[in-house]
Amino acid sequence: MRSFLEAVRGDRLEALYVLAISTAMRQGELLVLRWQDVYMERRRLQLVRQLKTRQSRRAVVLSELAVTALVEHRERQGADWEEHGLVFPNTVGGPLDPHNLRQRSFFPLLDRAGLPRIRFHDLRHSCATLLLSEGVHPKIVSDLLGHSQIGITLDLYSHVTVTMQAVAAEAMGRLLSDQDGSG
Repeated sequence: MRSFLEAVRGDRLEALYVLAISTAMRQGELLVLRWQDVYMERRRLQLVRQLKTRQSRRAVVLSELAVTALVEHRERQGADWEEHGLVFPNTVGGPLDPHNLRQRSFFPLLDRAGLPRIRFHDLRHSCATLLLSEGVHPKIVSDLLGHSQIGITLDLYSHVTVTMQAVAAEAMGRLLSDQDGSG
């Protein structure tokens, strides 16, 4: 992900990719996001469009990296995009076509980064995998993803939870062992 973020630095859609990686937002959620739903001073955005489930309608807390990317993106946009209010419009201010996003932007950026071709959706999976591997509670990751049940998250990312189980076993061993020699 760091290689990819380096490749997107300065790209017209840099903020879109930063949000995709750091918030696990779906491509469809990113493409319909409007400035009226972004609250940079509170480091939040509200997802209210492209709803799949009730849980898809959610608040997303933004990292400092995401806020900075959005501020810079807004400054580069200027007034031309205000008519539709889209955060990530095409070059004339209308909705960005998902096919064009992948073919004209995403795949060339992967090539520039020297990365294999992946699906845009894999940015979402990468975000979840990284968070789980860093010990973020699965319920928090599930909420971030907008999954209706934590079981969906645990089933999808079971490869990470196996590693987490090994870490838990080691932690329990340390807690129960006679570490101070008094035992």
